[in-house]
Amino acid sequence: MSADALRILTAGAAEIVPEGGLADKLALGRPLRVKLGLDPTAPAVTLGWAVVLRTLRRFQDAGHTAVLIVGDFTARVGDPSGKSETRPRLTKQEVDGYAAHLLEQFGKVIDLQRAEIRHNAEWLEPLGMDDVLRLTATTTVARMLERDDFAGRFGAGQPISLMEFLYPLLQGYDSVAVQADVELGGTDQLFNLLVGRDLQRAHGQDPQVALTMPLLEGLDGVQKMSQSLGNYVGIAEAPEEMFGKLMSIPDGLIAKYELLCTDLGSQDHPAVVQGLADGSIHPNEEKRRMARAVVDLYHGAGAGAAAEQAFDRVFKDHRAPEVVADVELPADLEGDDGTIWLPRLLVAVGLAAGTSEARRLVEQGAVRLDGQGLADPNAELRRADLQGKVVQVGRRRFARITG
Repeated sequence: MSADALRILTAGAAEIVPEGGLADKLALGRPLRVKLGLDPTAPAVTLGWAVVLRTLRRFQDAGHTAVLIVGDFTARVGDPSGKSETRPRLTKQEVDGYAAHLLEQFGKVIDLQRAEIRHNAEWLEPLGMDDVLRLTATTTVARMLERDDFAGRFGAGQPISLMEFLYPLLQGYDSVAVQADVELGGTDQLFNLLVGRDLQRAHGQDPQVALTMPLLEGLDGVQKMSQSLGNYVGIAEAPEEMFGKLMSIPDGLIAKYELLCTDLGSQDHPAVVQGLADGSIHPNEEKRRMARAVVDLYHGAGAGAAAEQAFDRVFKDHRAPEVVADVELPADLEGDDGTIWLPRLLVAVGLAAGTSEARRLVEQGAVRLDGQGLADPNAELRRADLQGKVVQVGRRRFARITG
């Protein structure tokens, strides 16, 4: 394989273990089995997950076999990677529900018709105690404590369950079950990927190559993109929502998002980094370019420009979006005095999950009625005064009251 082809496959990669291992695998002259395992622990595919999914797609397009493992068993165990405490276990019903939501979204990135989709409960659920003991015999407690997250928790006297020690072994056994040549993952998964190499050796297989991709910081610019933290962009979100969220990222992440989340090109990356550093590229204009590219990628050509227009209508022209959801108020929303308590109104129109959240939004100055700020969480409003008016929460959420 040419150097250019190898560069395309590894665009943006953080680490390849062993160094030169991928070139050796490609020299075998056959389609490689490229594994990516994702645990369905939440309902949305984020741009963070899409980073590794896009790498898997590049291997697909080069003629290799994409082996996408839905971790319906490992999700019930819980991946301890990067966690400072034991995470709560999910039920089988919760995991199956998330998996159903995710599979369709995976198809926005990879070609599901050409992929091998596997569920790891297929081989992990039937394991007996003897099989599990054989797995545990392939590693040591000292090896497990080499992990930064385990080492940190152990040093701080925080509990580590034996179940968490099993997780890397179960993920590694996935590589044995599908005979992976390459495994993809984020940088926080490197330890798990290397355990897969150990288990493959123990089962007489040629060890896989581990290829990791950088973790994508979320909208806060600090922590890894995560649904539990709410700092994420979902690839199935509406174009306007995606664009608006992307325009909120810190300027320091623009080039990284372009490199990992768009097709603007890795060769363009150094020039963008330099231009943003020396001021020859304006951050706002480059952020818009990035946001348009991301929206086009998941919603089709031209969707980014349309989302940008909708964004400017709200944030530059300070007008409501052209399309605002109409909401009819429930008949029993009024109190005994015939007025509607503002927090109850926000819940009724779907702009707050509960009255406590609604009060907090009002106190934070995030609520407007037809463009006028509402600052009193105890405000009482009359239905007749609300007809046809637009309620706004934050920068991107609107509802028009129709009845």
